[in-house]
Amino acid sequence: MTATDTIVAIATAAGAGGIGVVRLSGPRAAAIAETIAGRSLRPRHAHYARFRDAHGDAIDDGIALLFRAPASYTGEDVVELQAHGSPVLLRALLERCCALGARIARPGEFSERAFLNGKLDLAQAEAVADLIAAGDVRAARAARRSLDGVFSRRVDALAETLLGLRVHVEAAIDFADEPLDTLGGARLRAGLAAAAADLDALLAEAERGQSLRDGLHAVIVGPPNAGKSSLLNALAGSDRAIVSDIAGTTRDLLRETVRIDGVELTLVDTAGLRAGGDAIEREGMRRAGAELGRADLALVVLDARDPDAGRAAVAAAIADVPRRLWACNKADLLDGPPPADSDDTVWVSARTGVGLDALHARLRDCAGGDGDGAEGAFSARARQVDALRRTAQELAAARQHLDHEVLELAAEALRAGHDALGEITGRLAPDDLLGHIFSRFCIGK
Repeated sequence: MTATDTIVAIATAAGAGGIGVVRLSGPRAAAIAETIAGRSLRPRHAHYARFRDAHGDAIDDGIALLFRAPASYTGEDVVELQAHGSPVLLRALLERCCALGARIARPGEFSERAFLNGKLDLAQAEAVADLIAAGDVRAARAARRSLDGVFSRRVDALAETLLGLRVHVEAAIDFADEPLDTLGGARLRAGLAAAAADLDALLAEAERGQSLRDGLHAVIVGPPNAGKSSLLNALAGSDRAIVSDIAGTTRDLLRETVRIDGVELTLVDTAGLRAGGDAIEREGMRRAGAELGRADLALVVLDARDPDAGRAAVAAAIADVPRRLWACNKADLLDGPPPADSDDTVWVSARTGVGLDALHARLRDCAGGDGDGAEGAFSARARQVDALRRTAQELAAARQHLDHEVLELAAEALRAGHDALGEITGRLAPDDLLGHIFSRFCIGK
């Protein structure tokens, strides 16, 4: 397999359909297509043709489209053969292309070639896959913005800033005998602080974009008999979990995926956290702890009649969860009206539905679907968010080293942060990373 191969794949989804597309890319794409179509192809014009096999027999009637390099998706000559969407016919076209010198494309190889030929950066290439896989309109719009380069431009601007700071610090190293303040230290520190602020804002938006892409992983946790399973059923709109007054009824994890205003949430009901219990219940609590280690949000369900008693029981278990939301359930059993909701606490009744709308709104906000703000979001992936977090750590280290005027270490931290940003767009991306990313694409894209 080389970059000079002509590749081919069925670009439409598996199964029968009205139209199916076979896509070619590479130096022999036009010649192969013209042989099959029996006619020359003019770039960017739709040509009606009868596609024929090696014996001259008709495979199908269809449309052939040629896009000459470099004005194509991959930057190479690209041809699309549009036929009826019969899997048998499309497979015959695919085999004919291979017989004429093409090879079957690897998953994601078309987008990989677009990246290698400078048509897309790595963040944009990944946004192609995100757009295809989008589960709702907001996720699709976020992926579209990433594909348009919104995320990449923010990353590139920040990388340019860090490069300027690196140049400043490394130049100052040559004058190590001089105090940093005489070498523009105040301007350097101000620039580094501004870069850190820009990075924090970008990281927050990227985390929101990741939630729009992947959904929110929320673990329902709390003491026994607080109504966790009842609340899961209320959020899911069905009796997914067994509900009982007997403590320890829930012993294993129960997952349910729900959509709230177009935002996907994976809710995981867990065993009640308490001291004691039999061996099976203790195993359920161990699994609950492990699930919390992977959670984006802990939805802590407490008994509204005595919420303070339940908080202490779960405090240690949720200590490392990034976000927490407290739901004081059974509010219908209070002697009077429930207290007003606060920033992190909602008073609800799974039985009567009181407060569920407010809980929906809080969960939607946690998942990044906060109304108009989500319209400007871009999609992001876990590896991209991780790169931004590593950059933030390196900037913090650089600021600390500058405070102590250890310029060599400050320069090294800025270099590491700059390199981490380069991983997002592919400005600095090892081959094994590229192989891992594009192997997850669908064949034909």
